[in-house]
Formats: sequence, C-alpha cells, structure tokens
Amino acid sequence: MMSLMKKMFRSLFLLVLLSTLHVPLSRGLPVEDLKVVTDGDYFQTAMKMIQESKSSIHIIMFEMGYYDDRTSTPPNLLIKELMAARKRGVKVEVILDVREKEDRTTKRNRRTGKMLSDSGVEVTYDSLSKTTHAKVLIADGQKSLLGSTNWTYPALSSNHEACVLIRSREVAKELIDYFNRVRAESGKK
Repeated sequence: MMSLMKKMFRSLFLLVLLSTLHVPLSRGLPVEDLKVVTDGDYFQTAMKMIQESKSSIHIIMFEMGYYDDRTSTPPNLLIKELMAARKRGVKVEVILDVREKEDRTTKRNRRTGKMLSDSGVEVTYDSLSKTTHAKVLIADGQKSLLGSTNWTYPALSSNHEACVLIRSREVAKELIDYFNRVRAESGKK
C-alpha cells in the first residue's frame, strides 16, 4: 500500500512540476527513476552530479553566490566544482537572473557569473524583462535536479528546500529545450 502511494505521489509531483514548464500534459514522459531531495541532501546530490558529469552541465539559477569569507561552504564548493568540470572538458552552461537595478541578487549573480566565465563556463544573464526564478541542474542530458534550492549559503545550509532528482533522457531533453528558450530570450543563442 505504501509503495503504491509513493508511486502515485511521484507521478503527481512530476506531472505538476512539468506542467509549470509548459510540457503538454497530453504527452507523458518516461522516467527511469525519481527521487525526492530535501534540505541538506541537495548539496550532496548536486555535487555528485557535477563530479560524475562527462559531457555537459546546464544550469538555470535564480541566485548563485560565492562567499569570500566562507570559502568551504556548499555554494562555493559547488561553484568550484563547476569550474573543475569545465577544466576537465565538460561543457558547462549557466543562466543567471539579473534585474535593471543592482539589487543583491543581481550583484551576486554578476560577480559569480564573472568568476565562472573567467574559468571558461558559458554564462548567460536572463532578459531584464523577465525574472528567471527556476532552479535547474541537468547533467549529461540524463539527470535533472529541480526544485526550490538556490546556490546561496542560507539555501544550502539552513533553509527547508524541496527538489526532485529525475533520471530520464526525455525529461532532460525537455529541460534543455527550456534552457535554450530562456537563453534565446536573453538575446544570446
């Protein structure tokens, strides 16, 4: 009974999540595995995905911050791991949110984006006419991690956050298509 409820919850959660990405509901996508990732488990899951990536990483992130005064914190370690992935030949592409006024998120994202860009990561800033609030990590066109977690110190160390890790080439393809649409809206192809 519990296993059936768990499967129903997974299916419902995925359906609701994908409907927010404008995936037609009339077309189901096969999923090999789905795992709920909460709170501190996000860091370990994201780190493993980045470390194990062989060919590509796509990230859309509302807020990504590097902290000079907290060098070994989760967001710093994830950012460093992205740079290491790029250095070992993985194509790493990141979209970050920015706004017209220089608020905290915009300043943090521009600073982090410059660090990533200087290390060879392809960084795109979203269109000023839209807020890019998505938090998506796709590795090798196979695994997708999406939910509420920003790459900030509070989000990765003390917040309650809920995400899902989905193993499915079809879901990853839909999310990469979404990534490309957001990037195209920014004026960069």
